[in-house]
Amino acid sequence: MLTAELLEQKFVTERLAVSPEACPALVLNADYTPLSYYPLSLWPWQTAIKAAFLERVDIIAEYDREIRSPSLRMKLPSVIALRQYVRPASHPAFTRFNLFLRDRFTCQYCSVPGGELTFDHVIPRAYGGRTTWENVTTACAPCNLKKGGRTPAEAHMHLLSRPCQPSTHDLQAHGRAFPPHYCHETWRDYLYWDVELLA
Repeated sequence: MLTAELLEQKFVTERLAVSPEACPALVLNADYTPLSYYPLSLWPWQTAIKAAFLERVDIIAEYDREIRSPSLRMKLPSVIALRQYVRPASHPAFTRFNLFLRDRFTCQYCSVPGGELTFDHVIPRAYGGRTTWENVTTACAPCNLKKGGRTPAEAHMHLLSRPCQPSTHDLQAHGRAFPPHYCHETWRDYLYWDVELLA
């Protein structure tokens, strides 16, 4: 039978056994909103501690996990806030990930979410179509193969929505619909502060 002292010692040992690599820090802007929702703005513990020592961030919350040196003991930061506000770009980069996020990871022809996603030129490049926000859409592999080098009208396929250039705000709003796979309890107040409260 375990005594209370042995149980406490076992708990402390298990808590300290958590690898620091499993303790990323949620990065908030100076206004206490995440720099990014999807992908979630996370820094490895080393970067967070370095930024704290360089006085570039304030530590808002901490993990129970400690790191030690011969002269210092410190809890790993779980939430940090930048001291200087970083203005978000008004127009996001044109990347495959941002394109899929704009279209909510859903094929714009058959409306099936997820799966093997590709991107499709609405007006094919052979017809002079360009690789721009306004001419590229998310398509599943079967729909992209079915459409081939034709226009949607020629392929008798209809788009769910017309492609357009999203704003950074649009992508952040879409990203909130995809909760992170891991969410430490100290992050919740900063990730879901704008969720409607239940009575």
